[in-house]
Amino acid sequence: MVDKRFAILIDTDNISSKYISAIMDEMTKHGIVTYRRAYGDWTSTQAKGWKNKLMENSITPMQQFSNTVGKNATDSTLIIDAMDILYTGNVDGFCIVSSDGDFTRLAIRLRESGMSVVGMGEEKTPRSFRTACSQFTVLENLIDEDDEELQEETQEAANENVHGTSRGAGGKTKGKKAAAKKAAEEKESTSISKEVIESAIINIITENENKDKETGLGEIGSRLLNKYPDFDVRNYGYSLLSRFLEEIPSLKLVKNNTRINVELKENRESEEEITDYIKTLVKLSGKKGMRVNELSNSVHRKYAGFKPKNYGYSQFTKFLQAIPDLELYGDANARKVRFREEDTELFMY
Repeated sequence: MVDKRFAILIDTDNISSKYISAIMDEMTKHGIVTYRRAYGDWTSTQAKGWKNKLMENSITPMQQFSNTVGKNATDSTLIIDAMDILYTGNVDGFCIVSSDGDFTRLAIRLRESGMSVVGMGEEKTPRSFRTACSQFTVLENLIDEDDEELQEETQEAANENVHGTSRGAGGKTKGKKAAAKKAAEEKESTSISKEVIESAIINIITENENKDKETGLGEIGSRLLNKYPDFDVRNYGYSLLSRFLEEIPSLKLVKNNTRINVELKENRESEEEITDYIKTLVKLSGKKGMRVNELSNSVHRKYAGFKPKNYGYSQFTKFLQAIPDLELYGDANARKVRFREEDTELFMY
């Protein structure tokens, strides 16, 4: 299989130089990097941290002076170069490294031209840019916490030697705690919740079961990535997709020779047990029946992990309709359920 060729374009105004080695390592998963360009104003003091990193990784620095205060000229230069590279036809994809949402339209345009677009940015990257990419990677996930802490301490020591000042241990600890708290808050607000991921996986497995088809671990990974370009198990503290799935209560992994399949767990409560509980509640309500929403709340209170999808039904009402002794009646806003009675005139519904 021929490796895909990528152009990697880095917005140094919005990315720390400490990530560059990890970025280049990550790109080896996608293909060969042919164009390597980093954009910034190399005359500014903020660019000092980048200069050695560029030489070490054979990245071409693209100079762009900050002609206007408050305006980011780097963005325009990067976008123009991206379109020029696109029209050469020399690459199969792009890697855009930035935490700036202004590159959202560029990512969309490149994908419209059939390009693979790998996005990389820090936790603060807006979802608009994340979802515009074919795949998005959070840079904080690429650096080991121990390595990152060592880098920070080395940088702090260097700063202290230059300025001849030092902060107390208490100040450093406070600063790190504040930074960690801020990072956790940003991560919580930008990452897809595990509940949403679980629901998506259940839908995939149910869909395959309807086709009498097994669901492989690889299919789960690729379909989640197609739906959520920024899905990455490292966002949740895992290094392997299999470990991540093992921690989801409703799923189980089954090894079949060299293949690993993902299945729904045998539910803690059997369908028969839940059905009997529902019948008991409806019977107690008498001939007047019981409102469906009240019945649903009661079932969920008793069986906290109950989800109709785990039993093959898209909605709770579909679950009820599958119980032969029960019938639903009334309008959509006040639907009720009761026992069937052959000699009773039924409501139209």
